[in-house]
Amino acid sequence: MKRIIIVAALCIGFTNAQAQKYMTRTGKVTFFSSTPIENIQAVNNEAGAVMDSKTGDFVFQLAIKSFKFEKALMQEHFNENYMESNKYPKAEYKGKVTDIASVNFAKDGAYKVNTTGKLTIHGVTRDVTIPATVTVKGNSATVNTKFNVKPADHKIKIPAVVEGKIAKEIEVTVNSILDKK
Repeated sequence: MKRIIIVAALCIGFTNAQAQKYMTRTGKVTFFSSTPIENIQAVNNEAGAVMDSKTGDFVFQLAIKSFKFEKALMQEHFNENYMESNKYPKAEYKGKVTDIASVNFAKDGAYKVNTTGKLTIHGVTRDVTIPATVTVKGNSATVNTKFNVKPADHKIKIPAVVEGKIAKEIEVTVNSILDKK
């Protein structure tokens, strides 16, 4: 029995050693809300991400409080009233690049891919499919995508008094450089 466990552990270790990981702790994620009354934009340069170039598995995580706004009052309302960032401190997208084989990590270039996974915001997890571009350059892979998120889908309540100032769909942009590890 001990031999089986040791062999299994070595096989798992060997498989993991063959996998090529790309990582960052300084990924850039922005969101933009546009209405006739007001535009709201915030930037987060502290997203963590890991992508496995062999399996396509990946995780993007970010602290909600790391979003920076032009106006301090917007940032305060975002964290306290809408996102409740003390209660729901992070957002996460965990999934898979479904067509990872189409990306040649040994050759510089831009590769259009599709991702499927679970997007968790404000404590609510939803299945999503998001197209992206993976741009390989040297020992890094840049992940770019743009998609929309509906606050209502994640049970984010917008008070009636400011309802006209916040879009029904928020545009999210990811532009993160992941380095080979």
